[in-house]
Parts: sequence; C-alpha cells; structure tokens
Amino acid sequence: MTPEEIAAHMLRDFSGTEAHESWGETSLFVHPGGRFARGAYFLTLKAKDGENDRASALDRPGVFRLSFGLPRAAFLPLFGRPPARPGQGGVIEGPWDFKQTGLLLPHPVYGWASWVCILNPDTAMIGELMPLIRLAHGKALRTFERRARSE
Repeated sequence: MTPEEIAAHMLRDFSGTEAHESWGETSLFVHPGGRFARGAYFLTLKAKDGENDRASALDRPGVFRLSFGLPRAAFLPLFGRPPARPGQGGVIEGPWDFKQTGLLLPHPVYGWASWVCILNPDTAMIGELMPLIRLAHGKALRTFERRARSE
C-alpha cells in the first residue's frame, strides 16, 4: 500500500478524522465537528527524513513510515515500559533497528509517549494492525473529548 492509499483507508474507516500535510508528512487528526484548528493526533505517514528524525532512513527510495500513538496499556505487552524521552534530535534507546521494514517497533523519537511505527506496511500488515490502530483512534478521541470539555 502507498501512504496515500493508507491515508484514504483510515479517513474512510474512522469518522471524524481529517488529514493535514506538514513537515513532509500526512498527519491524521481526530477532529469531529472541526471545533479546533487541529484535533488530536491519531496517525502519521512520513516519507522523508526530518531535521530531528533520521533514524528510519526515510530518504531511501520507496520507504515510508506509518506511526500511531497507543494507550500505554497496549504498548506495555508489545515492548515493555516505554523508553526514556531522548534529547532533541535524539533517538530512544533500545535494541531496535529503526531502518527495518515490515516490523512494528516503538517510534524512534516518540516511543517514550507510547507511539509505534512500521516501515512500508503491506495490505496484510495493515489488516493485522487494525486492532491497534483502533486503540490509537480511541485514545485520540478521548484526548479530543477532554480538550473539548475543558473549553
């Protein structure tokens, strides 16, 4: 699947979600009703390295990264306790090869916040990841609802 196909699939499957292009990535937000400038981050698709994010070597031809934020309770059985937050421009510490394709890993920069990623997922992998992606969507929806209640 291409990043564009994945974004279209997610927008179709998760109501109240919208996409924004920035910093060389497509970011999907949970944003029912368009109440704020942006909603709550749900999922990102990135196809090029950024100044503070080169760990996945996204500048390789055809390589892209799908990332999404899990509730901590879903992250723990997959990877254990989230690693410490890296310094600016740094990468989380751990045994992971962030250049490896087709394998779910903690996000190299945001793994500390229970974000996960996979390089170049195919259709079957997206299907296998859908239960986790649903959890990520639910987490973002709860964040959005808390924000809406506080205003």
